[in-house]
Parts: sequence; C-alpha cells; structure tokens
Amino acid sequence: MVRAGLTAERLTQAGAELADQVGFEKVTVSALARRFGVKDASLYSHLKNSQDLKTRIALLALAELADRVAAALAGRAGKDALAAFANAYRDYAREHPGRYEAARLRLDPETAAASAGGRHAQMTRAILRGYDLTEPDQTHAVRLLGSVFHGYVSLETAGGFSHSAPDSEESWSRVLDALDALLRNWPAP
Repeated sequence: MVRAGLTAERLTQAGAELADQVGFEKVTVSALARRFGVKDASLYSHLKNSQDLKTRIALLALAELADRVAAALAGRAGKDALAAFANAYRDYAREHPGRYEAARLRLDPETAAASAGGRHAQMTRAILRGYDLTEPDQTHAVRLLGSVFHGYVSLETAGGFSHSAPDSEESWSRVLDALDALLRNWPAP
C-alpha cells in the first residue's frame, strides 16, 4: 500500500532539503525514509533506488539554478549579464550547498540532454554574444567561465578564502572585472 502523501516530487524536494542540511553524498533512500518515519520499502513505489533519488535531486537543482540565472539575466548584457549570471550561480551554491553539489552529478547522456543543463550552456553563450566571440573561442570561454565560477564557489564554501585579507567579496568583484576584461580582449589563436 502506498503511504498517503508520499510522491516522487515530495520525496525529491525532501531529498534536496536533506542534501542542503547533511551533504549530497549522505542522501539515501534510507535517510529519506527515516526523515518521513517510514520503512525504506515505503519509498520504493516512488523511487527505484538511491541513485534514482540523487538523479532526481540533480535535475531539480539544475532546473532551479537555470530559473534563477534566467531571472537574473533578464534585460542585461555585457558585464552586467556576466555579473548577474555569476552572482546568481554563487548565491545558489551558498544557499543550497547540497543541491549545488547535486547539480554536478554526472548524468547519463539521455538524462543530461533532457535536463536544464542545456539551458545553462545557452545562457552562458548568450552572455558571450556581447563579447563577439566566435567558435571555437566561444566554447573555450564557456569552459573558462564554468571553471572559474565553480572553482571559486567550491574554494569559498570550503573556507579557503576566510583566512586572509582582502575578503572574499572584494576578490569576487575583482575576478568578475578580470573576466570581463579578458572576454573583451580575448587572445588570438
């Protein structure tokens, strides 16, 4: 018998909240069952296994992040768009550390193609149109931005910038200035 009120969507949302509290790696069907006060078997009519749960959380996180970035980008171009994208990305990672980690989950090609991951790439390329980059430089720049944003956020959330001056906010602002300058003056091959 299916327990009243439990759905795949509700379990996914609860799993995402759990990921933010305890870390994405600790999210399992068993941990989620404990949260709802039910036996693991009660959840298997909604979820295949822990990997299915993690994939669902990853898809939720990708969609939430894409929606947040899209809202931040609306009506912006050039450096303003770059900063809006970067700040939305960073804020999401800091507010939802477990979901942010979930968004990095390696998905199978079919699931990845159907996810909001493609929207992230499209929005990054939209920012780069303001810098007049053509292929293959545009792809290089997409990879650069993803690497810088992810690297900075990962180091910052791990406490890597909390031990010395200047503070992380000042460095973040300077990083965005440097990225803007680089994108405006992209080196020739």
